[in-house]
Amino acid sequence: MPCALLCARVQEGGCSARRRPYDNGMKRYSPEGATPAMAQWFALKAENPEALLFFRMGDFYELFFDDATAAAAALDIALTARGTHAGEPISMCGVPVAAAPAYLARLIRRGFRVAVAEQTEAPRKGKGAAKGPLARAVVRVVTPGTLTEDELLEPGRSNLLLALVEGPASTGRGRKGKGAEKAQKVKADTPLGAAWIDVSTGLFETASVTQASLAGLLGRLDPAEILAPADLALGDFDACRAPEVLVPGVEAARQRLASAFDVASVDAFGTFSDEEAMAAAVAVDYVQRSQAGKLPRLTHPTPQTDGGILGIDPATRASLDLLRARDGGMEHTLFSAVNQTVTAAGARLMAEWLSAPLTDVVRIAARQDGWCWLRDSTSCHTALREALKKAPDVARALGRLSLGRGQPRDLSAIRDALHAARAAAAALGDVSRLPPYLAKAAASLGGAQELEAELVRALAEDLPARLDDGGVIAAGYDGELDGYRGLRDNSRRVVAGLQTEYASRYGVASLKIKHHAQLGYVIEVPVGASSRMKDRDDLMFRQGTASNARFSTEELAGLDARIAEAAERAAAREKAVFNALVDAVLAEQTLPVLAKALAVLDVQQSCAMLAAGGSWCRPDVTDDTAFDLQACRHPVVESALPKGTRFTPNGCDLSPNRRVMLLTGPNMAGKSTFLRQTALAVILAQGGFPVAAEKATIGVVDQLFSRVGASDDLARGRSTFMVEMTETAAILNQAGPRSLVVVDEIGRGTATLDGLAIAWSVLEALHSTVRCRAIFATHFHELADLVDTLPRLAPHTMAVREWRGQIVFLHEVLVGSAKKSWGVHVARLAGVPASVVDRAGRLLKELEREHATGPKPLPLFDTQKILPHEEENTLRKRLSEVDPDTLTPRAALDILYELHKQAVQEEGSPVQG
Repeated sequence: MPCALLCARVQEGGCSARRRPYDNGMKRYSPEGATPAMAQWFALKAENPEALLFFRMGDFYELFFDDATAAAAALDIALTARGTHAGEPISMCGVPVAAAPAYLARLIRRGFRVAVAEQTEAPRKGKGAAKGPLARAVVRVVTPGTLTEDELLEPGRSNLLLALVEGPASTGRGRKGKGAEKAQKVKADTPLGAAWIDVSTGLFETASVTQASLAGLLGRLDPAEILAPADLALGDFDACRAPEVLVPGVEAARQRLASAFDVASVDAFGTFSDEEAMAAAVAVDYVQRSQAGKLPRLTHPTPQTDGGILGIDPATRASLDLLRARDGGMEHTLFSAVNQTVTAAGARLMAEWLSAPLTDVVRIAARQDGWCWLRDSTSCHTALREALKKAPDVARALGRLSLGRGQPRDLSAIRDALHAARAAAAALGDVSRLPPYLAKAAASLGGAQELEAELVRALAEDLPARLDDGGVIAAGYDGELDGYRGLRDNSRRVVAGLQTEYASRYGVASLKIKHHAQLGYVIEVPVGASSRMKDRDDLMFRQGTASNARFSTEELAGLDARIAEAAERAAAREKAVFNALVDAVLAEQTLPVLAKALAVLDVQQSCAMLAAGGSWCRPDVTDDTAFDLQACRHPVVESALPKGTRFTPNGCDLSPNRRVMLLTGPNMAGKSTFLRQTALAVILAQGGFPVAAEKATIGVVDQLFSRVGASDDLARGRSTFMVEMTETAAILNQAGPRSLVVVDEIGRGTATLDGLAIAWSVLEALHSTVRCRAIFATHFHELADLVDTLPRLAPHTMAVREWRGQIVFLHEVLVGSAKKSWGVHVARLAGVPASVVDRAGRLLKELEREHATGPKPLPLFDTQKILPHEEENTLRKRLSEVDPDTLTPRAALDILYELHKQAVQEEGSPVQG
C-alpha cells in the first residue's frame, strides 16, 4: 500500500500505522499506597494493559498517568493533574460522558483501543450509607473491529474483525504467541483458517486459505482489525494486527461454536475445516471478551469458497480505486461513480459486490435480470426507490439492541423499516410477474406484521435520543406506567394548589413553593415576612439568604418523596417496557432476512438508475474467452469531468485470435485510462452491474491483474523498479488462460536495453506461455515488430495529431503503432523550462540523425547480419507454416530438430546425433 494511502487511512478509519498494542509504561508505577479510587483504577488497568482506560467519575470519563498523556495528545485536550502517587503528580485528562462517542471515534481512528469502566453501583444515599468509592467494572473494550455505534462507523462500509489461524498440524493445541517459542515463518502452502465478523450487522463467514492466497482475501475484505499469529505475514495490513490471543484446539473450538449458537454440532451450518472452526472460535471469543462477556446477535457461521469469485490481488485493487481512492477518501472511486443506493445497507451490499465479482454466469445473469426488469418498469422503479428512502439501517439497529446498547431510535428504526418493507412490496406488486432475483427479495418483505403493530402502538411519536430522557413509550400503552407518570406530571398542579393555600394560611401573598436540589420542595418567603413564621410549630426553618428564607412542612416533605418515588418508578417501568419490546424484536427471526432483502432491492434499483439513461448497457457475460467492448468509457473519469465535457469512448477487442493488445503512444494520451476502464468493465460486468459502454461481451475472467502507475515501498526497502518487478512476477506466476492482465510500462525503471529486454520477454510470456487476454502498454514502440512472430498480438496506438509544433491528444485507440514517444512535447506541457525543452529537442534531432539509416529492427529480427537472404526466406516460410498454439510438445521438438539440422548442414558442419 502506498505510504500516502496508508497515512490517509489513519484519518479515514482504515488500518492505522498507530494500531499496535498500547505500551502504557505502567511498569514503573506500583499500586501500593494508592487511594481507594486509584486502587480501583490500577486493578482495572491491570486487566486491560494494552488499552486506554476510560474511568467513569460522575459525568466524565477520566484517564490517568500515561493514558492521560497519550489521550490528551491524540485528542488535543488539556492535560492536567489530580492528586499525587508515589510522590509525583498524577497526570489526568477527561471527556464528558455525553460526548464520549466523538472522542472514542478519534481515538479508534488513531489506532488506540479503549476499555470503558462504568460505575456498576448506584450512588449511596442516607446517613448510614457505606463510605468509599462506588464499585466499577470494565463493561466494554472498544477496538477497531468491534464497533457498533453509528458515530464510530461508516454507514456504507462493513467493519470486519478477521481471525486467522494456522492449521492444527502447525499450531499445536492452545499455542499462544506471547511467551511461546516462535515458530518458523508460515509457509506458502500452510492451510489457514479465516473467520470474519461484522459486530455491527451480525455477519459471520469463514474460509480456508493459504499464505499464497491470503493477500487476495485481505484485499477483498479490507478488515478493520486482524487476529493472527505473530509469525504470519500480513503485508500492507500488518498495521491492523491486534494483540495475539489464545488459539483453542480443534475439539474445543467446535464445542465453543456449537455452544454459542445453541446447537449440538457446528456442522449444522455447513462443513468447516479444522482451521476454519478454530478461527471462528477465536473470533467469537474475542468479540465476547470485548463486550464484557455478552455475545451480540450473529448470523450462524457460513463457510465460503473463492471458487465463484473473481480473483483480484491487493496491487490491482489499489491500482483501480474500487472502494477507496489512493488518498484514502471515497471520492473518485468506482463505488462513488456507480452508487445510486438510498440506504446504508444497500451501499454496504454494493461495496461487497464490487469487492467480490462473480465467475458464475448464472448468478451474474440473475442479478442482471432483476435490474433490467426495474429499468423497463419505470413507475415501479420510482415507487420502489421512494419506499426505500424511508428504510433505516435494520442490521445495525439489531446489533446494538442485541448488546443492550440500543436506544429508542433503534426500536423506531425497526418500526420504520417494516413500514418501508410494506411500501416496497406494494411497489413491486404481484410477485409472480417478477424475475426470480426480485421475487425472492419481495417474498421476504411480508414478515413481522404483529411486531410492527406492537411497535406502532408502543412508541411515542417524538422519541428522545436516550432512554434515560424518558417519553419513549406512548401514553395509553401501559397502564402502570401511565399511573406513575400521572402522579409525577400532576405535581405542578398539586404544588400550585398548596402554594395558594399556604399564602392564605400564613398571610404572605408573595409566598412561593420551589424545588431545591438539596432541600427538595420548600416554602420561600421574603426575609421581612420570615420573622413571624419562625415561631410556628407547623413550619421548619431550613435555610436563610440575604433576601429570602426557606421553610418546610411535613406535607411538603411527603409530597417531595411521593413525586421522586413516582418519577423513579416511572423511569424503571419505562425501561422494563422498553426491554420487553427489545426482547420481542430480537425474537423475530424474519428481521435479518427482511433487512437483507431491502439491501438487495436497493442495489437493484441503483443499477436500474445507472442503466436508465441508455449510456450504460447490460453486458453479455459468457462462459468462454470472448472479449469485445464497444465504445467503452471510464466511469470514474467520466463522472469527474466538468459538466458538458464529453468523454472519448474506445473499443477493446481481445477475442481469441487477437487476445494480446500491444498499446503504444505518449504519456497523457490516455493509455492508463484505457487500461483501467477495461479492467473496471470486467469488475462491473461480473459483479452483475451495467457497464459504461454501448455493447459488451465478456467471457468470464477468473483472475484480474492490473499494474498501472508507478509506486515504491521504501518502508520495506523496495524501489519503484523492485515493486514493478515483484508485481510482474506475481502476474506471470498466477495468471492463466482465463485471466485478464492490463500492464503499463514494464521495464521502464531501469536502463533502456535492460527495460526493452524485460518488456520483450514479458510480452512473449503473456502471449505464448500464460496465454491470457492482455493489454500491454509500453513506450518501447519497437515491440510492434513482434507482430510477425506472435500471431495473437494486435498492435494499437493512441491517436496523436501534431499541429504547428504542438501535439494534440485525441484519446482514441487506433490500430497501428507509435513511431516516436513525444516525450519532449509532454515535457513542454508539464511546464519544464523552455531552455531545457529546446535543448532536449536539439539533442533529440542529433540522435535521430545518427540513427537515420532507416528503422532499426529488434536484434532477434536483424536477419541481414546473421542469415543470407535465401536462408531467411526459407526459415520464414517454414515458420509461417507452423501454428504454435496447436503444437504438441513432441511436434515442437521435432520441428526444432529439423530447423537445427538444416542450419548446420548449410554451415557445412557435420550434424551431431
